[in-house]
Amino acid sequence: MGPVQHDLAGEPTFEPMIQIDMEIKAFVSAWRHCDYVSTYMARMISQNRSDSVRHSNLFSSAFNELLEIAFRTRHADGELACRVSRHGDTDRIELILPCVPGERQFYEEAMSQVAGLEARVRYLNSVSGDLAPSREVVLLELAVDYNATLRVEDADGDAIKLVVDLPLEGLQH
Repeated sequence: MGPVQHDLAGEPTFEPMIQIDMEIKAFVSAWRHCDYVSTYMARMISQNRSDSVRHSNLFSSAFNELLEIAFRTRHADGELACRVSRHGDTDRIELILPCVPGERQFYEEAMSQVAGLEARVRYLNSVSGDLAPSREVVLLELAVDYNATLRVEDADGDAIKLVVDLPLEGLQH
């Protein structure tokens, strides 16, 4: 195995694996699209993992949660882009979705609160209630249950990019 490649910012280089683009109108036309896309992507990227079935199940579950967040967008136009890349044990999901300014603010605030011990406490408090999971709870779940690292980045136009790093290969539970 050769030396680890890094980009100009010093981050490890994630090698592209698969990308699916679709109009947001088509995506939000049916709830089952979340499951279809997550299952397909998981099967495509899990073939060379040590336990491909386990990896596929974990990835599909985590990615489905992320797609359900995108499904709730209030923006009616634009494109949804789902890209998966890999570096070692970590799969990176980049989800570019159209969003209105209020949603952009929500994502920025939610992503800033999903790291550290406070995230675990907030997550445990939120799941002990009887309410349906909010988008923030889903992001907390990814950070706590999947050991994901999440961030939000700007994208062109009225869109936002959610970046989620999932170290599923090394996940112990």
